[in-house]
Amino acid sequence: MSFFESLQMLSPGAIFCLLIALFFAFAFEFINGFHDTANAVATVIYTRTLKAIPAVLYSGFMNFLGVILGGTAVAFGIVNLLPVELLLDRSSNAALVMVLSLLIAGVIWNLGTWYLGLPVSSSHTLIGSILGVGLANSLVSGQGLSGINWQKTMEVGLALLVSPLFGFLAAASLLLLMRMIVRDQRLYQPPHSNDHPPGWIRAVLLATCGGVSFAHGSNDGQKGMGLMLLVLIGFMPFTYALNTSEGDLAARSHEATLAVQKLAEEHQLNLPENLRKQLATIQRITADRQSFDDLEPEDRWEVRMAIFKSSKDLAKLATGNEKATKELKPLIKTFKSGIEFVPLWVVIGTALALGIGTTVGYQRIVVTVAEKIGKTHLTYAQGAVAELVASSTISVAAYTGMPVSTTHVLSSGVAGTMAANGSGVQAATVKRIGLAWLLTLPVCMLLSGFFFILGNALFK
Repeated sequence: MSFFESLQMLSPGAIFCLLIALFFAFAFEFINGFHDTANAVATVIYTRTLKAIPAVLYSGFMNFLGVILGGTAVAFGIVNLLPVELLLDRSSNAALVMVLSLLIAGVIWNLGTWYLGLPVSSSHTLIGSILGVGLANSLVSGQGLSGINWQKTMEVGLALLVSPLFGFLAAASLLLLMRMIVRDQRLYQPPHSNDHPPGWIRAVLLATCGGVSFAHGSNDGQKGMGLMLLVLIGFMPFTYALNTSEGDLAARSHEATLAVQKLAEEHQLNLPENLRKQLATIQRITADRQSFDDLEPEDRWEVRMAIFKSSKDLAKLATGNEKATKELKPLIKTFKSGIEFVPLWVVIGTALALGIGTTVGYQRIVVTVAEKIGKTHLTYAQGAVAELVASSTISVAAYTGMPVSTTHVLSSGVAGTMAANGSGVQAATVKRIGLAWLLTLPVCMLLSGFFFILGNALFK
């Protein structure tokens, strides 16, 4: 069932809400483009490596490539912050209100901080908004604090907490090392009005700018994909519940359930009753089926939930049994391939929104990063080191599936190079940025929670 076929099944009101949600999802990624990617272009602009327009066009193109080639691990890190079963409530509009609330809250905070020239994290913004609607939903439904995947939240929170500290220390250390090895003093002094960087350092600055932009696209672009998936799963669960693009996934999933049972017998693993039921559900519905597209729409959500829950249970099943764990991994991968997928049009749309967004509105954040963090003009070495650390950190994070903040890593990297170079930092600016960083999570949680409760009251 295609997107347009599914659209015809929705009521006019649901179609309107879906279009609004898609608009805000793309708007968030568009704003993310000029909000966060300004960090990448600040160094090449202020070291006179590139003029502003070529710099943002180059960065926008590299962001686009990053989204296209960056994979999907971070996207599902975002989706799995909320228990997926909360996205579907057939008896109310809770899921629709949830998605709209977190999108609107994220857009408001990102636009507000951009207007003030504060380089805050779109990662924090998005995650705070997701946590806010998750908590509000669970509190409204009388489930206490269970509306959030706390384990995933802790993993994400740790990555967001550690990354700026790592950026500061790594950039400071690398600059000190560079000063010991490369003695050219031009690299460590603010350039004069007509100066241009030496050829080799200019190449490094261009490469690191492209690296940060590509890494930003591969990491933050996936967050946009995660938003789109939340929208699509919330509004069109029967269409986007399962991956129908691969023609044999139903048959492979059926075979995987049999393989799990056989493996459990061989290794004398005790299958919990809930896991047995989930595997039985998958077996029953996928029997004699080749593709998930062959399933009835009502069965697709049931299979998705069974796969989602069984994948989590299977990951814990063979704890302590290394051989069984190794044999389970490809089976879990088979299950996950049925539910962890991103439609091609979502990838391309997200890439375009982020890439185009990079080319507009970047000036406010650029000025803050390059002029207001340190007490002196950014030097060639500082720009190269800060971006090298940022691109490396974000690339590793994208590969491991952790949604770190481009803004935090690069801004703290610039501050680290200023400290290491003896340039000093502007305390007032650092305090303002630090305060904005501290407020992002709680404010976004409050905003999205408020919109969710308000929406629930209006659309019951």
